[in-house]
Amino acid sequence: MTPVELSRTVLRAVRRAVDEGELSVVVPVRAVVTPPGPGGCGDYATNIALQLARPAGRPARQVAEILRPHLTRSEGVADVAITGPGFLNIRLGGGAGASLVREIQRRRDAYGHGDILAGQIVPLRIPYDIRAEVVADTLVRIVATQGGRAEVHHIHIHPSRAEPAATDLSQVKTAGTDPSQAKTAGNDPSPAEPPRTNAPQADPARLHRLHRPRPQITTLRPTPAPEDPTPLGPDAARWALLHPASHDRPRISADHLLQRESNPLFRVRYAHARTRALTRNAAALGCTGDPEDVPGGGELVGALAGYPAVLTQAALHRAPDRLARHLVTTADALLAFQHTVLPLGDEKPSAAHRARLALAEAAGTVLAGGLSLLGISAPDYL
Repeated sequence: MTPVELSRTVLRAVRRAVDEGELSVVVPVRAVVTPPGPGGCGDYATNIALQLARPAGRPARQVAEILRPHLTRSEGVADVAITGPGFLNIRLGGGAGASLVREIQRRRDAYGHGDILAGQIVPLRIPYDIRAEVVADTLVRIVATQGGRAEVHHIHIHPSRAEPAATDLSQVKTAGTDPSQAKTAGNDPSPAEPPRTNAPQADPARLHRLHRPRPQITTLRPTPAPEDPTPLGPDAARWALLHPASHDRPRISADHLLQRESNPLFRVRYAHARTRALTRNAAALGCTGDPEDVPGGGELVGALAGYPAVLTQAALHRAPDRLARHLVTTADALLAFQHTVLPLGDEKPSAAHRARLALAEAAGTVLAGGLSLLGISAPDYL
């Protein structure tokens, strides 16, 4: 069961509770499902009970107790535990890993893409700074994965002046407007003109465009790099600027070029290259990947399952560093798992090997897709 399928399962549980008169709420359009946080357990967790507590007029933990049996009876759910103020922690039954791998195989580079920003314009204001430029360029792609469209606007900030406080697009002139003819309400010294009876009526569609809410601007001012990162080359330079959080000063050094485990960029790209090597070596053995549940692959399955939520949060919080750090987590899980994928010595490929290969190949797809969003290459050989 994929996170998307589990989200639908949670909503069906809410609908059954409403139909049976246990809850009096409007069934939400979406249920957030993520890997469990600190203090959680199982494969996934959802805060749906906390979301419904106020409209239901009940404590969140009581709402969770109502939803728990409905979820437990759902196909593919092995157990449900309640933690904290009312989080539902879900342990999946058989087939969860296989279903996730099939989902990644089906969607390929589009895995993790959603529609939470569908139809929205996301204006980004940035200063003329190399780190801000790279962050904005990356966010254009990340926002697009969630159905939105990011627009980048440059701003000039004089050191002795405060940053402009505008938070919407009201200061942007509309094309075709003549500023010399504009009047400020209440300050026009000329007498008011009488209304014209033969004036054409306003276009309703145009009025709708003029009165609809203006998109909110996000000002991106990440801490500038202490020196020019371009000597590192395009891939290492982008990683050096994107991997730290926006408020952290990036470290510009040759360490980003080292092919060692201490270099996170190397681990991510090496993990991707290893998945390609596993596919080539498996083909030489006449072995192909076949999605099935994989014993011992829980950490890697969890990292892959959490990728869509990370993409969503990176888009909503304008934080590409979240994606970069999750790629490191995924790469580390793959590198710890890779030694079990292919048979050793005279051992013949088995169903378990084919299942592990499919999982490793899915990890390669996610790593390549994530690096592409960051604007970094993912070589097959390293």
